[in-house]
Amino acid sequence: MKKGIHPDYHEITYVMTDGTEKKIKTTWGKEGDRMVLELDPKSHPAWTGVHRMVDSGGQVGKFNNKFAKFVAKKAAN
Repeated sequence: MKKGIHPDYHEITYVMTDGTEKKIKTTWGKEGDRMVLELDPKSHPAWTGVHRMVDSGGQVGKFNNKFAKFVAKKAAN
């Protein structure tokens, strides 16, 4: 391998949504940094099977306001 062209590979701590901390080796950040996860296998619907709405920055509210006039009406019998 050529010297000086590869990123620094070091150890950081990542914190899962339940507070569990683990140490991993990565090129992200600097030695000793902490990465706090917002979604992980313990909270993501793909792994848990539980779907919950995650509203970051009011995106759901913006969507509801934008499309409020398109409310589906029940078909008359």
